[in-house]
Amino acid sequence: MTASIGVRREDKSRWERRVPVIPQDALDMLRDSGIKTVVQSSPIRAFTDDEFATAGITVQEDLSSCPVIVGIKEVPKELFEPNKTYVFFAHVIKGQPYNMPMLRKMLEQGCTLIDYERVVDESNRRLIFFGWHAGVAGAIDTLWALGQRLAWQGIANPFTLLRQTHTYHDLDEARAALGRVRSAIEAEGLPPEVTPLIIGVAGYGNVSKGVQEMLDLLPIINIEPEEVSGTATRADYSRRHIYKAVFKEWHMVEPVAAGASFDLQDYYGHPERYRGVFEPYVPYLSVLINAIFWTERYPRLVTKAYLKDLFGGEQAPRLRVIGDISCDIEGAIESTVKSTEPGEPVYVYNPLTGEVTDGCQGTGVVEMAVDILPSELPREASVYFSRVLKPFLPAMAQCDFSLPFEACSLPPEIKRAVIVYRGKLTPDYQYIQSFLDSHPG
Repeated sequence: MTASIGVRREDKSRWERRVPVIPQDALDMLRDSGIKTVVQSSPIRAFTDDEFATAGITVQEDLSSCPVIVGIKEVPKELFEPNKTYVFFAHVIKGQPYNMPMLRKMLEQGCTLIDYERVVDESNRRLIFFGWHAGVAGAIDTLWALGQRLAWQGIANPFTLLRQTHTYHDLDEARAALGRVRSAIEAEGLPPEVTPLIIGVAGYGNVSKGVQEMLDLLPIINIEPEEVSGTATRADYSRRHIYKAVFKEWHMVEPVAAGASFDLQDYYGHPERYRGVFEPYVPYLSVLINAIFWTERYPRLVTKAYLKDLFGGEQAPRLRVIGDISCDIEGAIESTVKSTEPGEPVYVYNPLTGEVTDGCQGTGVVEMAVDILPSELPREASVYFSRVLKPFLPAMAQCDFSLPFEACSLPPEIKRAVIVYRGKLTPDYQYIQSFLDSHPG
């Protein structure tokens, strides 16, 4: 019997147009490994039904013949079929309350769950992700938001030459738009009301690399975080450049113990021994882009209380926009009180009242908090993701999931990502049971 995988349509959001396997890679798997791909029809997918059909890939509604089903986002709990294996971004490893009903349904149905987020190597480095694409889209959307905010404040600025990422045909078109912004800055300079314009980027991983690649298409001067305050107050700054500072862990936290020095591995292992020290940089930033991994164990970058003090002062703050690419609700950026979608990507958070107003108008700071940013570059993101995922798919399709978990023949990178096996939490993820127990129903 021919091994097969099913590719489900994405139905969590009308903006989700990515696909985990592109037509060419599906064709390659059939030729090289004999793995058949069956694709569920979708009217919004970036790679159309016709593109799959032209490549000789079966397109149909019914995926019941496929023991392994892959997707991008979460699966509605009513669609799980008993004893099947599902591969997607599950968003359950932090005990996310909104996905506990979905996880409970998978357990009841005897399903197996493989979570892309936990496909890691022996050093715990993620192997399958959209981080770079999130950074790219997030940077463009944040600069667009800055342009809209300044325009609302009556400040003419070159960032109004930008559109949201999802409106561009492809990344090349977006890069060309950034090129026009660069030319305008170099020719006319930035408005004096916002200069020196300093952008702070928190983090230096894959998300940050995408952010910086877009920012570096503009006339950028790189400065160290220690230079931020001096740059903001100096008299000889450049109006024809943007200043960019990239913040690392030791700029964001310090040991609580007097006299202790920062140690990166100690911080990762014992974040409770550290406290946040990032906020003193914030008054000097025009834009903050958050690109860090965060859980509740770690100190916040920016708190609501701090923003209330900042915006409650006599002078209007320099800070115009926060691009929260990481988008943890009330997380590293505590004022990220909700996530957004590409159709309405920003809101204004008023630190004095806690009120939120959609759009770029109103008192407070503009927040860009789109939680599906890679979907704004659906074709590029899908090509990249499919190429990374393809080497692992034959082993998943050919795996005998009737064997005990210890005996199943999945590659170690994939086996580390098995959250649920045949309706049971696997040993590394037994801790999730406490979250299930605390969110019954």
